[in-house]
Amino acid sequence: MTHFDPGIDIFLQPGDYWFGGADTRIRTLLGSCVAITLWNAKRKLGAMCHIMLPDRGSEKNAEPLNGRYAAEAVALMLKDIKHAGCRPADFEAKLFGGGSMLPSKTIGMLLPERNIEAARQLIRQTGWNLIAEHIGGQGHRQLRFDIATGDVWMRFTPLPGASQINNKITGT
Repeated sequence: MTHFDPGIDIFLQPGDYWFGGADTRIRTLLGSCVAITLWNAKRKLGAMCHIMLPDRGSEKNAEPLNGRYAAEAVALMLKDIKHAGCRPADFEAKLFGGGSMLPSKTIGMLLPERNIEAARQLIRQTGWNLIAEHIGGQGHRQLRFDIATGDVWMRFTPLPGASQINNKITGT
């Protein structure tokens, strides 16, 4: 007999964001984009964002908030954390992505590195405890975040010519 765990399965497209409870599993696929996962162990609440760009550039202060951009994705997370009656410090963070999708180490590395740095800076500013990260490199990542447990499963697929790495990234 196969056990089917009912719940909500969410797939985040680039620029998407989700905040939910223990019945939620969130998945995404990352190249040069980065994802921040947040988890509150006591309340079994979590969030994931799929950040495409470090900032809006010349479109700054445009409304509404857009999850494509690092600071705005974090602002959306903070809004839902407050709405849930929690504090940012109640959540632990994990950071993934920022891979170069081009074979040259010089071409195509600027955007992923900027995405990583923007995410790290925002994590520090919010006071989230960064407990795990898997960033950089050349290739893409598949993520699955189970809010019930706080576990993040990740598969890194390097550009052709290298082997795959599978990692389970867990909370403390």
